[in-house]
Amino acid sequence: MTDTTPAGLPPLPNPALKPLSFWGCWSLTVGVMIGSGIFLLPTVLAPYGLMSFGGWLLTGGSSILLALVLARLAGRTTRTGGPYAYAADAFGDLPGFLIAWGYWASVWIATPTIALAFVGYLSVFFPQLNDAPVAQAALALGLLWTLTLISIRGVREAGLVQLVMTFLKLIPLILIIIAGLAFGSADNLPELNPTGGHPLAILATTALLTMWAFAGMEAGVIPAGEVANPQKTMPRAIFTGVLTVALVYIGSTAAVMMLVPADQLAQSTSPFSDAARVLGTWGPPLVAIGALVSTAGSLNGNIFTSGQMPLAVALDRLAPKFLAIRNKGHAPYWALILATSVSSILLILNFSRGLVGAFTFLLMMSTLTTLIPMLISALAEFKHSWASARGWAAVAVAGALYSVFAILGSGLEVLAWGALLLAAGVPVFYLGRQRG
Repeated sequence: MTDTTPAGLPPLPNPALKPLSFWGCWSLTVGVMIGSGIFLLPTVLAPYGLMSFGGWLLTGGSSILLALVLARLAGRTTRTGGPYAYAADAFGDLPGFLIAWGYWASVWIATPTIALAFVGYLSVFFPQLNDAPVAQAALALGLLWTLTLISIRGVREAGLVQLVMTFLKLIPLILIIIAGLAFGSADNLPELNPTGGHPLAILATTALLTMWAFAGMEAGVIPAGEVANPQKTMPRAIFTGVLTVALVYIGSTAAVMMLVPADQLAQSTSPFSDAARVLGTWGPPLVAIGALVSTAGSLNGNIFTSGQMPLAVALDRLAPKFLAIRNKGHAPYWALILATSVSSILLILNFSRGLVGAFTFLLMMSTLTTLIPMLISALAEFKHSWASARGWAAVAVAGALYSVFAILGSGLEVLAWGALLLAAGVPVFYLGRQRG
Protein backbone atom coordinates (compact mmCIF):
# COMPACT_ATOMS: atom_id res chain seq x y z
CA MET A 1 0.00 0.00 0.00
CA THR A 2 1.62 3.20 -1.18
CA ASP A 3 0.81 6.73 -2.18
CA THR A 4 1.51 6.03 -5.85
CA THR A 5 -1.13 6.80 -8.47
CA PRO A 6 -3.14 3.70 -9.51
CA ALA A 7 -2.52 2.26 -12.96
CA GLY A 8 -4.67 3.79 -15.66
CA LEU A 9 -4.58 7.31 -14.22
CA PRO A 10 -2.29 10.15 -15.32
CA PRO A 11 0.85 10.41 -13.16
CA LEU A 12 0.86 12.97 -10.36
CA PRO A 13 2.59 16.18 -11.48
CA ASN A 14 5.73 16.89 -9.46
CA PRO A 15 5.37 13.91 -7.09
CA ALA A 16 8.36 15.11 -5.05
CA LEU A 17 6.41 18.22 -3.98
CA LYS A 18 5.40 18.01 -0.30
CA PRO A 19 3.36 21.15 0.36
CA LEU A 20 2.66 20.70 4.09
CA SER A 21 5.19 21.47 6.82
CA PHE A 22 5.04 21.19 10.62
CA TRP A 23 2.91 24.33 10.80
CA GLY A 24 0.50 23.02 8.18
CA CYS A 25 -0.13 19.82 10.17
CA TRP A 26 -0.27 21.76 13.45
CA SER A 27 -2.84 24.18 12.05
CA LEU A 28 -4.99 21.32 10.74
CA THR A 29 -5.01 19.73 14.20
CA VAL A 30 -5.71 22.97 16.09
CA GLY A 31 -7.97 24.45 13.43
CA VAL A 32 -10.32 21.48 13.16
CA MET A 33 -10.49 20.94 16.93
CA ILE A 34 -11.25 24.55 17.86
CA GLY A 35 -14.61 25.26 16.26
CA SER A 36 -17.69 27.03 17.53
CA GLY A 37 -18.37 24.84 20.58
CA ILE A 38 -15.75 26.41 22.84
CA PHE A 39 -17.62 29.73 22.82
CA LEU A 40 -20.53 28.25 24.81
CA LEU A 41 -18.73 25.73 27.04
CA PRO A 42 -18.10 28.09 30.01
CA THR A 43 -21.88 28.52 30.39
CA VAL A 44 -22.51 24.79 29.99
CA LEU A 45 -19.90 24.00 32.66
CA ALA A 46 -20.81 26.82 35.07
CA PRO A 47 -23.43 24.80 37.04
CA TYR A 48 -20.74 22.27 37.97
CA GLY A 49 -18.46 24.87 39.55
CA LEU A 50 -14.74 24.45 39.90
CA MET A 51 -15.12 20.68 39.73
CA SER A 52 -15.72 21.11 36.00
CA PHE A 53 -11.97 21.53 35.65
CA GLY A 54 -11.69 17.89 36.66
CA GLY A 55 -13.54 17.08 33.44
CA TRP A 56 -11.20 19.32 31.46
CA LEU A 57 -8.15 17.66 33.01
CA LEU A 58 -9.52 14.18 32.31
CA THR A 59 -10.41 14.86 28.69
CA GLY A 60 -7.33 17.00 28.07
CA GLY A 61 -4.99 14.43 29.59
CA SER A 62 -6.68 11.55 27.78
CA SER A 63 -6.57 13.46 24.50
CA ILE A 64 -2.85 14.02 24.97
CA LEU A 65 -2.47 10.25 25.46
CA LEU A 66 -4.36 9.68 22.21
CA ALA A 67 -2.15 12.29 20.55
CA LEU A 68 0.89 10.30 21.68
CA VAL A 69 -0.68 7.17 20.15
CA LEU A 70 -1.30 8.96 16.85
CA ALA A 71 2.21 10.42 16.94
CA ARG A 72 3.69 6.97 17.43
CA LEU A 73 1.63 5.51 14.57
CA ALA A 74 2.39 8.47 12.30
CA GLY A 75 6.09 7.83 12.81
CA ARG A 76 5.73 4.40 11.19
CA THR A 77 4.23 5.31 7.82
CA THR A 78 4.34 7.89 5.07
CA ARG A 79 0.93 6.90 3.70
CA THR A 80 -2.02 9.25 3.46
CA GLY A 81 -5.08 8.33 5.52
CA GLY A 82 -4.21 8.60 9.20
CA PRO A 83 -6.51 6.26 11.19
CA TYR A 84 -7.53 4.49 7.97
CA ALA A 85 -3.92 3.61 7.18
CA TYR A 86 -3.21 2.51 10.76
CA ALA A 87 -6.31 0.29 10.87
CA ALA A 88 -5.63 -1.24 7.45
CA ASP A 89 -2.00 -2.00 8.32
CA ALA A 90 -2.91 -3.58 11.67
CA PHE A 91 -6.21 -5.32 10.96
CA GLY A 92 -6.69 -5.59 7.18
CA ASP A 93 -8.44 -3.88 4.30
CA LEU A 94 -12.07 -4.21 5.42
CA PRO A 95 -11.60 -2.75 8.94
CA GLY A 96 -9.47 0.01 7.43
CA PHE A 97 -12.09 0.77 4.81
CA LEU A 98 -14.88 0.93 7.39
CA ILE A 99 -12.86 3.46 9.41
CA ALA A 100 -12.39 5.56 6.27
CA TRP A 101 -16.04 5.17 5.26
CA GLY A 102 -17.35 6.19 8.67
CA TYR A 103 -14.93 9.09 9.00
CA TRP A 104 -15.70 10.38 5.52
CA ALA A 105 -19.43 10.15 6.17
CA SER A 106 -19.05 12.01 9.47
CA VAL A 107 -17.15 14.81 7.73
CA TRP A 108 -19.64 15.42 4.94
CA ILE A 109 -22.53 15.18 7.39
CA ALA A 110 -20.93 17.55 9.92
CA THR A 111 -19.70 20.05 7.32
CA PRO A 112 -23.10 21.69 6.68
CA THR A 113 -23.61 21.97 10.45
CA ILE A 114 -20.40 23.99 10.73
CA ALA A 115 -21.40 26.16 7.76
CA LEU A 116 -24.75 26.89 9.43
CA ALA A 117 -22.97 27.78 12.68
CA PHE A 118 -20.92 30.32 10.70
CA VAL A 119 -24.11 31.91 9.35
CA GLY A 120 -25.50 31.93 12.89
CA TYR A 121 -22.54 33.98 14.13
CA LEU A 122 -22.83 36.23 11.08
CA SER A 123 -26.35 37.14 12.20
CA VAL A 124 -24.78 38.97 15.16
CA PHE A 125 -23.72 41.63 12.65
CA PHE A 126 -26.70 41.18 10.31
CA PRO A 127 -29.78 40.40 12.47
CA GLN A 128 -32.03 40.35 9.41
CA LEU A 129 -30.53 36.94 8.56
CA ASN A 130 -32.51 35.39 11.41
CA ASP A 131 -35.71 35.76 9.38
CA ALA A 132 -34.22 34.93 5.97
CA PRO A 133 -33.72 31.15 5.60
CA VAL A 134 -33.03 31.40 1.86
CA ALA A 135 -30.24 33.91 2.49
CA GLN A 136 -28.88 31.68 5.27
CA ALA A 137 -28.78 28.70 2.91
CA ALA A 138 -27.19 30.74 0.12
CA LEU A 139 -24.47 32.11 2.41
CA ALA A 140 -23.72 28.67 3.86
CA LEU A 141 -23.51 27.13 0.37
CA GLY A 142 -21.33 30.01 -0.81
CA LEU A 143 -18.92 29.47 2.07
CA LEU A 144 -18.84 25.70 1.47
CA TRP A 145 -17.95 26.04 -2.19
CA THR A 146 -15.51 28.93 -1.72
CA LEU A 147 -13.44 26.88 0.70
CA THR A 148 -13.79 23.82 -1.54
CA LEU A 149 -12.41 25.80 -4.49
CA ILE A 150 -9.45 26.83 -2.33
CA SER A 151 -8.77 23.16 -1.54
CA ILE A 152 -9.15 22.29 -5.23
CA ARG A 153 -6.63 25.01 -6.07
CA GLY A 154 -4.01 23.00 -4.22
CA VAL A 155 -2.82 21.49 -0.96
CA ARG A 156 -0.39 24.37 -0.39
CA GLU A 157 -3.16 26.97 -0.76
CA ALA A 158 -5.54 25.11 1.55
CA GLY A 159 -2.76 24.70 4.10
CA LEU A 160 -1.90 28.40 3.98
CA VAL A 161 -5.53 29.42 4.51
CA GLN A 162 -5.77 26.96 7.39
CA LEU A 163 -2.63 28.36 9.03
CA VAL A 164 -3.81 31.98 8.77
CA MET A 165 -7.27 31.14 10.11
CA THR A 166 -5.81 29.15 13.00
CA PHE A 167 -3.61 32.01 14.16
CA LEU A 168 -6.49 34.48 13.77
CA LYS A 169 -8.90 32.31 15.77
CA LEU A 170 -6.40 32.04 18.63
CA ILE A 171 -6.07 35.83 19.01
CA PRO A 172 -9.40 36.51 20.81
CA LEU A 173 -9.00 33.41 22.97
CA ILE A 174 -5.51 34.45 24.05
CA LEU A 175 -6.74 38.01 24.69
CA ILE A 176 -9.45 36.60 26.97
CA ILE A 177 -6.81 34.63 28.89
CA ILE A 178 -4.68 37.77 29.29
CA ALA A 179 -7.75 39.78 30.34
CA GLY A 180 -8.60 37.14 32.93
CA LEU A 181 -5.12 37.39 34.41
CA ALA A 182 -5.16 41.19 34.35
CA PHE A 183 -8.75 42.04 35.31
CA GLY A 184 -10.29 38.83 36.63
CA SER A 185 -11.24 38.27 40.24
CA ALA A 186 -11.22 35.09 42.27
CA ASP A 187 -14.45 36.36 43.84
CA ASN A 188 -16.22 35.63 40.54
CA LEU A 189 -15.23 31.97 40.54
CA PRO A 190 -18.06 29.52 41.21
CA GLU A 191 -18.19 27.24 44.22
CA LEU A 192 -16.28 23.98 44.17
CA ASN A 193 -19.42 21.84 43.92
CA PRO A 194 -22.57 24.00 43.72
CA THR A 195 -24.82 21.07 42.76
CA GLY A 196 -23.76 18.97 45.74
CA GLY A 197 -23.50 15.93 43.48
CA HIS A 198 -21.09 13.04 43.93
CA PRO A 199 -17.62 14.06 42.70
CA LEU A 200 -17.28 11.00 40.44
CA ALA A 201 -20.67 11.67 38.86
CA ILE A 202 -19.71 15.29 38.21
CA LEU A 203 -16.36 14.19 36.78
CA ALA A 204 -18.10 11.81 34.37
CA THR A 205 -20.67 14.42 33.34
CA THR A 206 -18.18 17.22 32.73
CA ALA A 207 -15.83 14.85 30.90
CA LEU A 208 -18.65 13.94 28.52
CA LEU A 209 -19.43 17.64 28.03
CA THR A 210 -15.83 18.56 27.25
CA MET A 211 -14.65 15.55 25.25
CA TRP A 212 -16.31 16.80 22.05
CA ALA A 213 -14.07 19.86 22.18
CA PHE A 214 -11.12 17.58 21.40
CA ALA A 215 -12.71 15.85 18.41
CA GLY A 216 -10.76 16.24 15.18
CA MET A 217 -7.21 15.78 16.40
CA GLU A 218 -6.61 13.14 13.71
CA ALA A 219 -6.90 15.76 10.95
CA GLY A 220 -3.21 16.58 11.27
CA VAL A 221 -2.07 13.04 10.41
CA ILE A 222 -4.45 12.26 7.54
CA PRO A 223 -2.54 14.01 4.68
CA ALA A 224 0.76 12.19 5.32
CA GLY A 225 1.52 11.82 1.62
CA GLU A 226 1.62 15.62 1.27
CA VAL A 227 3.88 16.26 4.28
CA ALA A 228 7.60 16.93 4.14
CA ASN A 229 9.41 14.29 6.22
CA PRO A 230 6.10 13.01 7.65
CA GLN A 231 7.56 10.48 10.06
CA LYS A 232 9.19 13.30 12.01
CA THR A 233 6.90 16.22 11.19
CA MET A 234 3.51 14.71 12.01
CA PRO A 235 4.31 13.27 15.47
CA ARG A 236 5.58 16.67 16.62
CA ALA A 237 2.66 18.50 15.02
CA ILE A 238 -0.12 16.33 16.45
CA PHE A 239 1.28 16.35 19.99
CA THR A 240 2.00 20.09 19.95
CA GLY A 241 -1.40 20.78 18.42
CA VAL A 242 -3.39 18.85 21.04
CA LEU A 243 -1.31 20.40 23.83
CA THR A 244 -2.00 23.87 22.39
CA VAL A 245 -5.73 23.19 22.29
CA ALA A 246 -5.82 21.82 25.85
CA LEU A 247 -3.99 24.86 27.24
CA VAL A 248 -6.20 27.31 25.32
CA TYR A 249 -9.42 25.55 26.37
CA ILE A 250 -8.57 25.33 30.06
CA GLY A 251 -7.00 28.79 30.18
CA SER A 252 -9.87 30.54 28.40
CA THR A 253 -12.54 28.76 30.47
CA ALA A 254 -10.79 29.78 33.69
CA ALA A 255 -10.45 33.36 32.42
CA VAL A 256 -14.15 33.62 31.59
CA MET A 257 -15.06 32.28 35.03
CA MET A 258 -12.84 34.93 36.64
CA LEU A 259 -14.30 37.74 34.53
CA VAL A 260 -18.02 36.90 34.72
CA PRO A 261 -19.77 36.32 38.07
CA ALA A 262 -20.95 32.74 38.46
CA ASP A 263 -24.67 33.55 38.58
CA GLN A 264 -24.44 35.62 35.38
CA LEU A 265 -22.27 33.03 33.64
CA ALA A 266 -24.80 30.27 34.22
CA GLN A 267 -27.42 32.34 32.36
CA SER A 268 -25.20 33.76 29.62
CA THR A 269 -25.86 33.04 25.95
CA SER A 270 -22.46 34.45 24.91
CA PRO A 271 -19.99 33.97 27.78
CA PHE A 272 -16.89 35.03 25.85
CA SER A 273 -18.56 38.24 24.67
CA ASP A 274 -19.62 38.99 28.24
CA ALA A 275 -16.06 38.41 29.43
CA ALA A 276 -14.65 40.57 26.63
CA ARG A 277 -16.53 43.65 27.88
CA VAL A 278 -13.59 44.37 30.18
CA LEU A 279 -11.57 45.11 27.01
CA GLY A 280 -13.92 47.94 26.06
CA THR A 281 -16.64 48.33 23.46
CA TRP A 282 -14.49 46.58 20.86
CA GLY A 283 -14.23 43.41 22.97
CA PRO A 284 -17.55 41.67 22.17
CA PRO A 285 -17.34 42.35 18.39
CA LEU A 286 -13.80 40.95 18.43
CA VAL A 287 -15.08 37.76 20.03
CA ALA A 288 -17.87 37.51 17.44
CA ILE A 289 -15.32 37.92 14.64
CA GLY A 290 -13.15 35.31 16.36
CA ALA A 291 -16.09 32.91 16.41
CA LEU A 292 -16.63 33.50 12.68
CA VAL A 293 -12.97 32.84 11.89
CA SER A 294 -12.89 29.86 14.24
CA THR A 295 -15.89 28.28 12.55
CA ALA A 296 -14.58 29.00 9.05
CA GLY A 297 -11.19 27.51 9.96
CA SER A 298 -12.78 24.35 11.28
CA LEU A 299 -14.87 24.13 8.11
CA ASN A 300 -11.80 24.60 5.90
CA GLY A 301 -9.98 21.78 7.69
CA ASN A 302 -12.94 19.45 7.42
CA ILE A 303 -13.34 20.15 3.70
CA PHE A 304 -9.63 19.50 3.16
CA THR A 305 -9.75 16.12 4.92
CA SER A 306 -12.94 15.21 3.03
CA GLY A 307 -10.73 14.94 -0.04
CA GLN A 308 -7.72 13.29 1.60
CA MET A 309 -9.53 10.31 3.15
CA PRO A 310 -11.14 8.95 -0.06
CA LEU A 311 -7.87 9.68 -1.86
CA ALA A 312 -6.06 7.37 0.57
CA VAL A 313 -8.59 4.57 0.03
CA ALA A 314 -8.50 4.94 -3.76
CA LEU A 315 -4.69 4.85 -3.75
CA ASP A 316 -4.99 1.44 -2.10
CA ARG A 317 -7.44 0.36 -4.85
CA LEU A 318 -10.31 0.02 -2.35
CA ALA A 319 -12.37 2.81 -3.93
CA PRO A 320 -13.01 3.95 -7.52
CA LYS A 321 -9.99 5.31 -9.40
CA PHE A 322 -11.45 8.74 -10.06
CA LEU A 323 -11.18 9.57 -6.34
CA ALA A 324 -7.38 9.33 -6.67
CA ILE A 325 -7.12 11.82 -9.56
CA ARG A 326 -5.11 14.87 -8.49
CA ASN A 327 -4.21 18.12 -10.21
CA LYS A 328 -0.85 19.88 -10.32
CA GLY A 329 -1.56 21.29 -6.85
CA HIS A 330 -1.91 17.69 -5.55
CA ALA A 331 -5.61 18.29 -4.80
CA PRO A 332 -7.94 15.25 -5.22
CA TYR A 333 -10.51 17.45 -6.91
CA TRP A 334 -13.12 14.80 -7.75
CA ALA A 335 -13.13 13.59 -4.14
CA LEU A 336 -13.56 17.18 -2.93
CA ILE A 337 -16.35 17.92 -5.41
CA LEU A 338 -18.20 14.73 -4.46
CA ALA A 339 -17.96 15.38 -0.70
CA THR A 340 -19.07 19.02 -0.95
CA SER A 341 -21.91 18.08 -3.30
CA VAL A 342 -23.26 15.62 -0.72
CA SER A 343 -22.80 18.22 2.04
CA SER A 344 -24.67 20.77 -0.05
CA ILE A 345 -27.62 18.42 -0.49
CA LEU A 346 -27.70 17.79 3.26
CA LEU A 347 -27.55 21.52 3.95
CA ILE A 348 -30.56 22.09 1.69
CA LEU A 349 -32.38 19.25 3.49
CA ASN A 350 -31.91 21.20 6.71
CA PHE A 351 -33.84 24.13 5.22
CA SER A 352 -36.63 21.99 3.78
CA ARG A 353 -39.70 21.76 6.00
CA GLY A 354 -40.27 18.17 7.04
CA LEU A 355 -36.71 17.13 6.20
CA VAL A 356 -34.92 18.67 9.19
CA GLY A 357 -35.51 15.43 11.06
CA ALA A 358 -33.69 13.51 8.33
CA PHE A 359 -30.68 15.80 8.65
CA THR A 360 -30.64 15.45 12.45
CA PHE A 361 -30.93 11.69 12.05
CA LEU A 362 -27.88 11.57 9.77
CA LEU A 363 -25.92 13.74 12.19
CA MET A 364 -26.72 11.28 14.98
CA MET A 365 -25.61 8.36 12.80
CA SER A 366 -22.26 10.01 12.16
CA THR A 367 -21.44 10.80 15.80
CA LEU A 368 -20.08 7.35 16.54
CA THR A 369 -17.84 7.35 13.48
CA THR A 370 -15.90 10.34 14.85
CA LEU A 371 -14.99 8.28 17.94
CA ILE A 372 -14.28 4.82 16.49
CA PRO A 373 -11.07 5.89 14.62
CA MET A 374 -9.45 6.86 17.92
CA LEU A 375 -10.29 3.50 19.48
CA ILE A 376 -9.01 1.53 16.49
CA SER A 377 -5.83 3.64 16.35
CA ALA A 378 -5.18 2.89 20.02
CA LEU A 379 -5.73 -0.83 19.42
CA ALA A 380 -3.39 -0.70 16.41
CA GLU A 381 -0.67 0.86 18.55
CA PHE A 382 -1.24 -1.78 21.23
CA LYS A 383 -0.80 -4.52 18.62
CA HIS A 384 2.45 -2.95 17.41
CA SER A 385 3.92 -2.27 20.86
CA TRP A 386 2.81 -5.17 23.04
CA ALA A 387 5.81 -7.37 22.30
CA SER A 388 8.52 -4.71 22.13
CA ALA A 389 7.46 -1.58 24.04
CA ARG A 390 5.20 -2.32 26.99
CA GLY A 391 5.20 1.32 28.10
CA TRP A 392 3.69 2.44 24.81
CA ALA A 393 1.27 -0.48 24.98
CA ALA A 394 0.08 0.88 28.34
CA VAL A 395 -0.41 4.34 26.80
CA ALA A 396 -2.43 2.71 24.02
CA VAL A 397 -4.60 0.86 26.56
CA ALA A 398 -5.28 4.11 28.42
CA GLY A 399 -6.22 5.80 25.13
CA ALA A 400 -8.47 2.88 24.20
CA LEU A 401 -10.25 2.98 27.57
CA TYR A 402 -10.91 6.69 27.19
CA SER A 403 -12.24 6.08 23.68
CA VAL A 404 -14.60 3.41 25.02
CA PHE A 405 -15.74 5.84 27.73
CA ALA A 406 -16.46 8.46 25.07
CA ILE A 407 -18.29 5.96 22.85
CA LEU A 408 -20.47 4.65 25.68
CA GLY A 409 -21.14 8.21 26.81
CA SER A 410 -22.61 9.07 23.43
CA GLY A 411 -25.73 7.02 24.26
CA LEU A 412 -27.33 3.79 23.08
CA GLU A 413 -29.25 5.39 20.23
CA VAL A 414 -26.09 6.92 18.79
CA LEU A 415 -24.33 3.56 19.18
CA ALA A 416 -27.08 1.72 17.33
CA TRP A 417 -27.34 4.11 14.39
CA GLY A 418 -23.57 4.54 14.17
CA ALA A 419 -23.15 0.78 13.96
CA LEU A 420 -25.73 0.74 11.16
CA LEU A 421 -23.78 3.40 9.25
CA LEU A 422 -20.59 1.34 9.55
CA ALA A 423 -22.43 -1.81 8.47
CA ALA A 424 -23.65 0.05 5.39
CA GLY A 425 -20.00 0.42 4.42
CA VAL A 426 -19.53 -3.35 3.97
CA PRO A 427 -21.38 -3.62 0.62
CA VAL A 428 -19.76 -0.35 -0.46
CA PHE A 429 -16.36 -1.96 0.20
CA TYR A 430 -17.08 -4.94 -2.04
CA LEU A 431 -18.77 -2.89 -4.77
CA GLY A 432 -16.26 -0.05 -4.87
CA ARG A 433 -12.97 -1.98 -5.02
CA GLN A 434 -10.91 -1.64 -8.17
CA ARG A 435 -10.75 -4.88 -10.12
CA GLY A 436 -7.70 -6.32 -11.79
